[in-house]
Amino acid sequence: MPIRAILFDKDGTLVDFQRTWGPATHTVLTRLSNGDSAVFDRLCVVSLYDAAARQLMPGSPVVIETTYGYGKLWAEVLGVPLSREFVDHVDRMFFQTTLDHLAAIGDVKALLTGLAARGLRLGLMTNDADLNTRAQLRQLGLDGLLEFVAAYDSGHGHKPDPDPVLAFAAFAGVAPAEVAVVGDTEHDLAAARAAGAVAVGVLSGPVPRERLLPHADVLLPSIAALDDWLCSVNPKD
Repeated sequence: MPIRAILFDKDGTLVDFQRTWGPATHTVLTRLSNGDSAVFDRLCVVSLYDAAARQLMPGSPVVIETTYGYGKLWAEVLGVPLSREFVDHVDRMFFQTTLDHLAAIGDVKALLTGLAARGLRLGLMTNDADLNTRAQLRQLGLDGLLEFVAAYDSGHGHKPDPDPVLAFAAFAGVAPAEVAVVGDTEHDLAAARAAGAVAVGVLSGPVPRERLLPHADVLLPSIAALDDWLCSVNPKD
């Protein structure tokens, strides 16, 4: 069955995760710890965050979870309740810090423009917040290319559940099997397989090959290889 629509993950797939979220996470954890180095160190431990390298390690909840997922760990360290107010506070801090460091992986705009010109429907699925996601897409010039956005708080559910994939397929008017889900984490690929879509893993994020391989129908170095793969599965495209 040909691929008629592509649902992209954002961070690690379209956006350089370490260059964007690495320094942004350092700023947010610094603010949350309020000058207490012991608290900062504990936040780094539960986040699987290497403060010296400004990098998130494989398996980091900041990489794969929603703000509620890693926010629960942060709230426990800080001794505060995991409330909507706390989660909103974290999302607001990440709003500006991610924009300050936002870096795309290659010429994402040119790639997506070419895919759209071929008649492919394009969407985005992320466990980031909706407001933050849309601001990042505007800054990268991608907001007009991605017709559908499913953030963790957009009302379509969140990864690894299949709901965002199924919602995109319905939006695009295609069967789930005609959707390629492109992502850099196990959650992306699990959501794809649970929905009956094609799971396309990319190695441009912090998750290593050996962790992605069991969950992927195909594994690519990055989205730069997507065109060649599409030509192989859509030979008449």
